Amino acid sequence: MERRVHFISGLPRSGSTLLAALLSQNPRFQAGMSGPLGGAFNTLLGELSDRNEYSVFISDAQRQRMLRSLFDAYYGPEYGAEVVFDTNRAWCNKLPQLKTLFPQGKVIACVRHVSWIIDSVEQLVRKNAFRPSSIFNYQSGGTVYSRAEGLANGEGLVGYAYNALKEAFYGDDTANLMLLRYETLVSNPARAIAAVYNFIGEKPHAHDVDNISYQADEFDLRAGTPGLHTVRRKVEARERTSVLPPDVFHRFENDMFWLDPALNPRGVLVV
Repeated sequence: MERRVHFISGLPRSGSTLLAALLSQNPRFQAGMSGPLGGAFNTLLGELSDRNEYSVFISDAQRQRMLRSLFDAYYGPEYGAEVVFDTNRAWCNKLPQLKTLFPQGKVIACVRHVSWIIDSVEQLVRKNAFRPSSIFNYQSGGTVYSRAEGLANGEGLVGYAYNALKEAFYGDDTANLMLLRYETLVSNPARAIAAVYNFIGEKPHAHDVDNISYQADEFDLRAGTPGLHTVRRKVEARERTSVLPPDVFHRFENDMFWLDPALNPRGVLVV
């Protein structure tokens, strides 16, 4: 069986785990939280580069087969799914490679108001006040200001993903790219899921947005961040007040470039 492979990427705390949990209700699909393939892909790509003294023996065709084989090996016969969605923030800056390896593969990038992403992480930090998080290298010091700065810098959890998203959005390989807004996913999940199915060319499936099941408690505990991948049973928008100081919140409020059609020269689909 030739599996179809698609990718979930985009910004953290923007609905990727929720989207995967919904998609996994379809028995033909395999989807989950961020996994190891993105890191393995990057590592293998580096090892096959010219820094390897034996690279003279490695052709581009061999590189492509070896990179493709990562997916074949990881999603072995025990999965049994016809369609696989692999989740990783790294996929947004790998569109040229993915286009070659998976010509029919689609990339669904989850996005969200950046201020609320920072707020969501800060809420987790405060909720787990006695468990320093891997997000901040288990450091127990710092303030909301230093944490926001660390998240937003180019190597931070949010900054890296944001820059990778812009690389994808403004690059040459946008035909297979779709941006899915968190705000759409939680306020109108039926519309969001229908758009995903239409984008990947699959027949619709009945999804139960009132009864979602997904667990990653062991991973979250090991990361020192219980609740990091918690998915509520029912999909719904929830109004609340931000825990961020106003100046921190306002710092990121104009970063949603995907909302402005004038900043979308390639006509990337935004749902």
